[in-house]
Amino acid sequence: MEIKKVTDASFRKYGRVLTGIDFTELLAKMQETPCPADVIYEPSVAELEALPVYKELQTVSYGELPIQVGYCNGNNYKLNAVEYHRSSELDIAASDAVLLLGWQPDVTDDFTYDTAKIEAFLLPKGTGVELYATTLHYAPCNADKNGFRVVIVLPKDTNLPLGEKHEGGEDGHLTAKNKWLIGHPEGGLPEGSPLGLIGENISLK
Repeated sequence: MEIKKVTDASFRKYGRVLTGIDFTELLAKMQETPCPADVIYEPSVAELEALPVYKELQTVSYGELPIQVGYCNGNNYKLNAVEYHRSSELDIAASDAVLLLGWQPDVTDDFTYDTAKIEAFLLPKGTGVELYATTLHYAPCNADKNGFRVVIVLPKDTNLPLGEKHEGGEDGHLTAKNKWLIGHPEGGLPEGSPLGLIGENISLK
Protein backbone atom coordinates (compact mmCIF):
# COMPACT_ATOMS: atom_id res chain seq x y z
CA MET A 1 0.00 0.00 0.00
CA GLU A 2 1.07 3.61 -0.46
CA ILE A 3 3.00 5.03 2.48
CA LYS A 4 2.56 8.78 2.77
CA LYS A 5 4.45 11.18 5.04
CA VAL A 6 2.96 12.67 8.19
CA THR A 7 3.52 16.04 6.52
CA ASP A 8 1.05 15.08 3.79
CA ALA A 9 -2.24 16.98 3.85
CA SER A 10 -4.16 13.70 4.24
CA PHE A 11 -2.62 13.21 7.71
CA ARG A 12 -4.52 16.23 9.08
CA LYS A 13 -7.61 14.04 9.45
CA TYR A 14 -5.73 11.93 11.97
CA GLY A 15 -3.45 14.32 13.81
CA ARG A 16 -0.75 16.96 13.63
CA VAL A 17 3.02 17.17 13.66
CA LEU A 18 4.43 18.53 16.94
CA THR A 19 6.67 21.58 16.65
CA GLY A 20 8.76 23.68 19.02
CA ILE A 21 9.63 20.82 21.41
CA ASP A 22 13.20 19.56 21.84
CA PHE A 23 13.17 15.74 21.89
CA THR A 24 16.98 15.33 21.90
CA GLU A 25 17.36 13.87 25.41
CA LEU A 26 14.24 11.75 25.07
CA LEU A 27 15.43 10.20 21.81
CA ALA A 28 18.90 9.54 23.24
CA LYS A 29 17.42 7.75 26.26
CA MET A 30 15.23 5.67 23.95
CA GLN A 31 18.33 4.15 22.36
CA GLU A 32 18.87 2.34 25.69
CA THR A 33 15.49 0.59 25.48
CA PRO A 34 15.10 -2.93 24.03
CA CYS A 35 14.00 -3.60 20.47
CA PRO A 36 12.87 -7.25 20.43
CA ALA A 37 11.95 -9.49 17.50
CA ASP A 38 8.27 -9.10 18.41
CA VAL A 39 6.57 -6.02 19.99
CA ILE A 40 6.95 -4.72 23.53
CA TYR A 41 4.86 -1.94 25.08
CA GLU A 42 5.67 -0.20 28.36
CA PRO A 43 3.05 2.43 29.30
CA SER A 44 5.12 4.25 31.93
CA VAL A 45 8.92 4.35 32.16
CA ALA A 46 10.51 6.23 35.06
CA GLU A 47 13.71 7.06 33.15
CA LEU A 48 11.74 8.79 30.39
CA GLU A 49 9.40 10.56 32.81
CA ALA A 50 12.39 11.97 34.71
CA LEU A 51 13.50 14.02 31.69
CA PRO A 52 12.71 17.77 31.53
CA VAL A 53 10.61 17.29 28.37
CA TYR A 54 8.02 15.44 30.51
CA LYS A 55 6.84 18.72 32.07
CA GLU A 56 6.73 20.42 28.68
CA LEU A 57 4.62 17.65 27.15
CA GLN A 58 2.31 17.67 30.16
CA THR A 59 1.77 21.43 29.93
CA VAL A 60 1.76 22.04 26.19
CA SER A 61 -0.04 18.91 24.98
CA TYR A 62 -2.28 17.95 27.90
CA GLY A 63 -3.02 21.21 29.72
CA GLU A 64 -1.34 20.03 32.95
CA LEU A 65 -3.25 16.73 33.20
CA PRO A 66 -1.20 13.86 34.69
CA ILE A 67 0.50 11.93 31.88
CA GLN A 68 2.61 8.83 31.35
CA VAL A 69 5.59 8.46 29.03
CA GLY A 70 6.43 4.99 27.77
CA TYR A 71 7.38 3.26 24.54
CA CYS A 72 6.37 0.72 21.94
CA ASN A 73 9.39 -1.02 20.38
CA GLY A 74 10.10 -4.05 18.25
CA ASN A 75 9.39 -5.52 14.85
CA ASN A 76 5.97 -5.61 13.21
CA TYR A 77 4.57 -5.48 9.69
CA LYS A 78 0.86 -6.19 10.24
CA LEU A 79 -2.23 -4.27 11.33
CA ASN A 80 -3.70 -7.04 13.59
CA ALA A 81 -6.11 -4.68 15.40
CA VAL A 82 -7.04 -1.05 15.93
CA GLU A 83 -7.58 0.81 19.17
CA TYR A 84 -8.70 4.27 20.20
CA HIS A 85 -8.77 6.39 23.36
CA ARG A 86 -10.90 9.22 24.71
CA SER A 87 -7.80 11.38 24.45
CA SER A 88 -5.01 12.25 22.07
CA GLU A 89 -1.88 10.11 21.97
CA LEU A 90 1.59 11.47 21.23
CA ASP A 91 3.95 9.28 19.18
CA ILE A 92 7.58 10.40 19.01
CA ALA A 93 9.86 8.39 16.72
CA ALA A 94 13.27 7.34 18.01
CA SER A 95 13.66 5.50 14.68
CA ASP A 96 11.76 5.57 11.42
CA ALA A 97 8.37 3.89 11.79
CA VAL A 98 5.15 3.46 9.83
CA LEU A 99 1.75 4.21 11.39
CA LEU A 100 -1.36 2.41 10.08
CA LEU A 101 -4.28 4.75 10.80
CA GLY A 102 -8.05 4.84 10.48
CA TRP A 103 -10.89 7.16 11.49
CA GLN A 104 -13.28 6.28 14.32
CA PRO A 105 -16.41 7.69 12.58
CA ASP A 106 -15.94 4.93 9.97
CA VAL A 107 -16.60 2.27 12.63
CA THR A 108 -20.12 0.91 12.06
CA ASP A 109 -22.92 0.82 14.61
CA ASP A 110 -22.18 -2.87 15.22
CA PHE A 111 -18.49 -2.06 15.80
CA THR A 112 -17.00 -3.43 12.62
CA TYR A 113 -14.43 -1.62 10.52
CA ASP A 114 -13.30 -2.23 6.94
CA THR A 115 -9.51 -2.43 6.80
CA ALA A 116 -9.58 -1.12 3.21
CA LYS A 117 -10.01 2.33 4.78
CA ILE A 118 -6.65 2.16 6.61
CA GLU A 119 -3.93 4.60 5.49
CA ALA A 120 -0.17 4.30 6.10
CA PHE A 121 2.12 7.16 7.13
CA LEU A 122 5.88 7.34 7.60
CA LEU A 123 6.88 8.81 10.97
CA PRO A 124 10.55 9.79 10.50
CA LYS A 125 13.11 9.51 13.30
CA GLY A 126 13.03 12.62 15.49
CA THR A 127 9.45 13.54 14.57
CA GLY A 128 6.59 13.70 17.04
CA VAL A 129 2.88 13.66 16.20
CA GLU A 130 -0.36 14.05 18.08
CA LEU A 131 -2.91 11.39 17.11
CA TYR A 132 -6.40 12.69 17.81
CA ALA A 133 -8.87 10.74 19.96
CA THR A 134 -10.82 9.85 16.80
CA THR A 135 -7.81 8.16 15.21
CA LEU A 136 -7.71 4.37 15.06
CA HIS A 137 -4.20 3.02 15.53
CA TYR A 138 -2.26 0.12 16.99
CA ALA A 139 1.39 -0.93 17.19
CA PRO A 140 3.72 0.89 14.77
CA CYS A 141 5.25 -1.01 11.86
CA ASN A 142 8.82 -1.32 10.62
CA ALA A 143 10.04 1.23 8.13
CA ASP A 144 13.07 -1.03 7.52
CA LYS A 145 14.56 -4.30 8.78
CA ASN A 146 16.06 -2.65 11.88
CA GLY A 147 12.82 -2.50 13.87
CA PHE A 148 11.25 0.56 15.48
CA ARG A 149 11.39 2.54 18.71
CA VAL A 150 8.51 4.96 19.36
CA VAL A 151 7.78 7.00 22.50
CA ILE A 152 4.10 6.80 23.51
CA VAL A 153 2.61 9.60 25.65
CA LEU A 154 -0.92 9.30 27.06
CA PRO A 155 -2.96 10.45 30.06
CA LYS A 156 -1.85 8.67 33.22
CA ASP A 157 -3.15 5.09 33.72
CA THR A 158 -4.18 4.63 30.08
CA ASN A 159 -3.74 0.97 29.00
CA LEU A 160 -3.54 -0.30 32.58
CA PRO A 161 -5.76 -3.26 33.62
CA LEU A 162 -9.47 -2.65 34.09
CA GLY A 163 -11.06 -2.78 37.53
CA GLU A 164 -14.26 -4.54 36.42
CA LYS A 165 -15.75 -6.56 33.58
CA HIS A 166 -17.27 -4.79 30.58
CA GLU A 167 -19.75 -6.35 28.15
CA GLY A 168 -22.00 -5.36 25.27
CA GLY A 169 -21.75 -2.71 22.56
CA GLU A 170 -18.81 -0.36 22.72
CA ASP A 171 -18.28 -1.24 26.36
CA GLY A 172 -17.45 -4.78 25.28
CA HIS A 173 -14.49 -3.41 23.31
CA LEU A 174 -12.93 -1.80 26.39
CA THR A 175 -9.91 -4.02 27.06
CA ALA A 176 -7.84 -1.71 29.30
CA LYS A 177 -8.30 1.67 30.91
CA ASN A 178 -9.06 4.25 28.20
CA LYS A 179 -8.46 1.63 25.48
CA TRP A 180 -11.17 0.39 23.12
CA LEU A 181 -10.00 -2.44 20.82
CA ILE A 182 -11.29 -3.89 17.54
CA GLY A 183 -9.31 -6.95 16.56
CA HIS A 184 -8.80 -8.89 13.34
CA PRO A 185 -9.59 -12.64 13.34
CA GLU A 186 -6.08 -13.27 11.99
CA GLY A 187 -4.41 -10.78 14.32
CA GLY A 188 -3.05 -13.28 16.83
CA LEU A 189 -4.80 -11.57 19.75
CA PRO A 190 -5.48 -13.34 23.07
CA GLU A 191 -8.53 -15.60 23.13
CA GLY A 192 -11.67 -13.65 23.91
CA SER A 193 -10.41 -10.35 22.49
CA PRO A 194 -13.18 -8.27 20.86
CA LEU A 195 -13.09 -8.63 17.07
CA GLY A 196 -14.63 -6.55 14.29
CA LEU A 197 -12.04 -5.81 11.61
CA ILE A 198 -13.27 -7.06 8.26
CA GLY A 199 -11.19 -7.41 5.13
CA GLU A 200 -7.47 -8.06 4.84
CA ASN A 201 -5.19 -8.04 7.85
CA ILE A 202 -2.96 -5.45 6.21
CA SER A 203 0.72 -6.33 5.94
CA LEU A 204 3.59 -4.12 4.80
CA LYS A 205 5.79 -7.10 4.02
